[in-house]
Amino acid sequence: MQSYTTHILTQLKSGFLSIEEAEEQLKGFTDYGFAKVDDEREYRQGFPEVIFGAGKTPEQILQIFMHLVHKGKTVLATRVAVDAAEEVCRQAKGAVYDSAGKTLLYKPQDYELRTEKKIGVICAGTSDIPVAREAEVTIEAMGHQHKSFYDIGVAGIHRLFAQLEEIKKCDVLIVVAGMEGALPSVVGGLVSMPVIAVPTSIGYGAHLNGITSLLGMLNTCASGVTVVNIDNGFGAGYSASLMLRV
Repeated sequence: MQSYTTHILTQLKSGFLSIEEAEEQLKGFTDYGFAKVDDEREYRQGFPEVIFGAGKTPEQILQIFMHLVHKGKTVLATRVAVDAAEEVCRQAKGAVYDSAGKTLLYKPQDYELRTEKKIGVICAGTSDIPVAREAEVTIEAMGHQHKSFYDIGVAGIHRLFAQLEEIKKCDVLIVVAGMEGALPSVVGGLVSMPVIAVPTSIGYGAHLNGITSLLGMLNTCASGVTVVNIDNGFGAGYSASLMLRV
């Protein structure tokens, strides 16, 4: 991919931008006062800026979202409330809201899969599906495929073994679990591909809103398991997608 500076100068040379417009865009961001949208992000990291919706007003989410849509980018927003999602979907035709994962995804006309490789998303219990969905929509946004394996936690480990051959066909695995967070350790000891563990905030009092799962995953004795933050399906999906590009 060409650098952001080369991209802007090419547009200037072709007459698509004036000198003043090129000078403004060479800053690498657009300042809306409440947010400075990172226009250069895709050229540095391979994917445009992602909108974290929690704490933002519907108007703020909409303005950032439409800025990226008008730039012709794939646009992903996470932790988006229903009222904000409805407003964005009215304005951005083609934007899709996933109510389970609370994500908004817009794919431009030139969207295409980057590879035929596949990321497996495993979750221990049905209550963990929202975090798994955040990971899956992130994977889709980044141009990759996923396969879901839901409700196969260690309380009924025969459910995991029944799907193990399909799981082994994936190239990277994301394992989402709450409670004691044991599933990534079990999976990590059975497979040869990278495993990204995601602790969730699902559990009773001593679970401490995900800290127990997090510490359990960090202390796994299975090799090849890395851990992201509590409920961070986005981080897991993003990291798994980057692994496929190596």
